[in-house]
Amino acid sequence: MKMARWWNSSFFIAFFFVVLAVASSLTSDGDVNDYPFRNVSLPWDVRVEDIVKRLTLEEMQGQMANGGGRNGVGGPAPAIPRLGIKPYEWATECLRGDVGANATAFPQALGLAAAFSPELIFGVAEATGVEVRGIHNDLTKQNKYAFHAGASCFSPVINIMRDSRWGRNQETYGEDPYLTGVYARAFIQGLQGNDTRYVRASGGCKHFDVHGGPENIPVSRASFNAEVSERDWRMTHLPAFRSCVQAGTYNLMCSYNSINGIPSCTNKKLLTDIARGEWGFKGYVVSDGSAIEHIINDHHYYNNTVDTTAGCVNAGCNLELNNHGNTTFLSLVQAVKEGKLSEVVVRERVRPLFYTRMRLGEFDPPEMNPYSKLSSADANTPVHHDLAIEAAMKSFVLLKNNGILPLKKSSFGTVGFVGPFADNPKQLMGDYSARVPADQVTTPLKGLRSLAVTAQFASGCDDTHCKNYDTQSVTKAISNTNINFVFLGTGQAVEMEGNDRPDTELPGQQRQLLLDVIEKTPAGTPIVLVLFNAGPVNISFADQDSRVSAIMECFFPATATGDALRHILLNDVKGAVPAGRLPFTWPMLASQLPPMVNYSMQGRTYRYFEGEPLYPFGYGLSYTTFEYSNVEHANSITAGQSVSGSISVVNKGSLDAEEVFQVYIRWRDASLPAPKMQLGWFQRVTVGAGQHIRLSFEVEAKTMALWVDGGWQVKPGIMDIFFGGQQPNQQRTVPSNVITSSFTITGTKFLGQY
Repeated sequence: MKMARWWNSSFFIAFFFVVLAVASSLTSDGDVNDYPFRNVSLPWDVRVEDIVKRLTLEEMQGQMANGGGRNGVGGPAPAIPRLGIKPYEWATECLRGDVGANATAFPQALGLAAAFSPELIFGVAEATGVEVRGIHNDLTKQNKYAFHAGASCFSPVINIMRDSRWGRNQETYGEDPYLTGVYARAFIQGLQGNDTRYVRASGGCKHFDVHGGPENIPVSRASFNAEVSERDWRMTHLPAFRSCVQAGTYNLMCSYNSINGIPSCTNKKLLTDIARGEWGFKGYVVSDGSAIEHIINDHHYYNNTVDTTAGCVNAGCNLELNNHGNTTFLSLVQAVKEGKLSEVVVRERVRPLFYTRMRLGEFDPPEMNPYSKLSSADANTPVHHDLAIEAAMKSFVLLKNNGILPLKKSSFGTVGFVGPFADNPKQLMGDYSARVPADQVTTPLKGLRSLAVTAQFASGCDDTHCKNYDTQSVTKAISNTNINFVFLGTGQAVEMEGNDRPDTELPGQQRQLLLDVIEKTPAGTPIVLVLFNAGPVNISFADQDSRVSAIMECFFPATATGDALRHILLNDVKGAVPAGRLPFTWPMLASQLPPMVNYSMQGRTYRYFEGEPLYPFGYGLSYTTFEYSNVEHANSITAGQSVSGSISVVNKGSLDAEEVFQVYIRWRDASLPAPKMQLGWFQRVTVGAGQHIRLSFEVEAKTMALWVDGGWQVKPGIMDIFFGGQQPNQQRTVPSNVITSSFTITGTKFLGQY
């Protein structure tokens, strides 16, 4: 008995010191660094596995249920003190700047797409990544983990602009899968940086997938079911996301809608079979804000949180983003207890979350990470402001010009400035913008006031809806002037997330405002119409009226609007000759559009459009003209090969200018399930006045492939190929030529299922 008591006493004492040592190692900042997941000499997968194996089921639930959310709910992912792991905020928006932060506000995404410049979107994304990471570094040093404080971006938006009325068109890169894929790749690579070990800010493409309206007209996005054919899904909606995955994105965001009856965030075919199985995606899937909650309340696909959690996690969703505090994934532990979800699957879903944080450098000494040196001082820099001006200038699309532009002088005596966008800082920003004080936004009125000895201004409307129109103030502002500028459009008050347009008309009385200016401006006094919108508006009457001298589409240029506009109108700095091209088809009338809820691509985008648009995809005027000649390429290729070659272009004008070289292909065999036309290459280049340059091009085999019999195939036959600064065979053209050629594809090549 004495020996037993002695043994028990010794065991108790020894056990006490072991527990004390373990507890000390878990709470001391010095000793938690001894965990293998902090050993920088180990491979990433070994380190990630070391973290994941230490987590309890409850801890994993906390990590997966807190992807972020507005108003202090749904995030951050909680700290795990016993492992020395700090909180982390996942929800940061980086569409074209650090959204909601005191940072540089670059032009809206659709405008950046109009630049047709991967180099530009790379630069904007790079600057955004620097600012996001710098602000994140400063906030975490202060132990602040609020919404938008993280270094993981829910950007870019790469959905296809399939309907002019969709409220979120402004966030996209337009209607073409190829252009969108090229931009997605450039954005991800620019944002994430080129360090071989660390990621500056992690990217994420959204909204996955078949998501392009409606928001609220005629039904809510929260319950909408997109019925899409397999071919349209594969050939239109998925390609850009595959490009995003190939570029190395760290996340994909599953969308609000259902796809053929299955909500995206519980869609195994989408999240696991396609993204992970066919494409090899290794990152995490995050839900759109409250999308998982909508599965119960709006789609009625499941009727309780346990089944919904199990369904989403099993399908491939890793992280819930919730805006309302009703976090569904807090039922994860219960789902495991009920046998509807395995702990093995849960651990598999947690791995990419910690892999992302590890690659951001969270568990390594800061001195090893070059991005840890960034701070808030790297945001809103003069260099980034200059880039914002350049980006805005490159985004503007000249739609009409009777020779008035560029302006021949910088002073016009008396100038009329009218319209609800002349001096409206907020509406020039577009949705998902960095936070910029109104007095720091250069509006058109501010930017162009220097043109006038006497400036006469009238908004004419009390807001951009323009339900209340003051014709007298407009008439007064345009009286006895030497030139009149009219600033019209939509703004986020009319089109944005959650708000579709019922039609394509100018809002409210804006049409009447323009008609009044046309009627009351004396003959010989130029009228320049400047538009700020995303989805096309019906301006066919202005386009056809000779009294409207010029029309410029500016999208939402944000903070540098007035500066960029002045440069383009005057051509007073290098790069000020407009070269933007429309990244969408501008219909003549809304009656040319199928119903919003119809997800067939028939009649949508230039690839399938019926009839004549007002302005075609790829259209945009310049202050000079270009001529193409001497194209060289193979006359025949074997299926699966690319076709490459070169072509000469000369700037025939007297101004140095940029040109957007475009290559399109067309399948000669009308029996094939092919688009009418497909963009296969583009390049924005500078050509000096009178200069001849030689351009190279390559159209890849995957661009020639069609979805046939359950996979991508390159079919034999003749392929027409077109070269120039515009889409071929259009009624509305720019004054440069298009060269038509062809080549023969021999054999058939199966490229796979993806």
